[in-house]
Amino acid sequence: MSELDPGTIDAATEMLGGRRVLFVMAASAEYGAHLKARIRPLMTGVGPIEAALATGVALQTLTMAGDKPELVVSLGSAGSRTLDQGHVYQASSVSWRDIDASPLGFVKGVTPFLDHPVDTPLPTPIPSVPTARLSTGSDIVTGLGYHRVDADMVDMETFAVLRACQRFALPLVALRGISDGAADLHHYDDWTTLLHVVDERLADAVDRLAVAIEAKLL
Repeated sequence: MSELDPGTIDAATEMLGGRRVLFVMAASAEYGAHLKARIRPLMTGVGPIEAALATGVALQTLTMAGDKPELVVSLGSAGSRTLDQGHVYQASSVSWRDIDASPLGFVKGVTPFLDHPVDTPLPTPIPSVPTARLSTGSDIVTGLGYHRVDADMVDMETFAVLRACQRFALPLVALRGISDGAADLHHYDDWTTLLHVVDERLADAVDRLAVAIEAKLL
């Protein structure tokens, strides 16, 4: 496995603005030079199952080791048809677009027998970073697929990371850079073209988050 394959990095908290933080990312392609100069994240792998599993195991391990974080930060790329490409947004809420038990009378977007809203609000402590609603799912959204998503941007991990955080009573901040969505996706490079821009702007958002934490905005 390569240096940044899931499972090769032991989970560890980092100090940010005087608080213990666990950074969580999905794929090494999103982890560029600017973020490498600032953080060493838990790499979960792509998709909600990998994200929930890796984050949950990491939080349990850290808790047992006496290094439980005070905050978890999910960061990486996202798709959007309407937001500015290459720019970073704080997720003001996150939903799970895959879950649909409506044939049994449950509200679409709500897991049966769990008390969670369709859109779960998230803290947005950085005044200088715009906010947007986020939808998590196991599919790559492109083209007309955006019409069925009730959110400003889409990813594949944040709701899963949130569920792990909720089990440990931890707050989650989600920072997402828009890597694609303005045009239809046809191959891998359509996703990676803007990742160097997203990396630089996510790193700047991490710096701004540190300032916000020091100012007790979170």
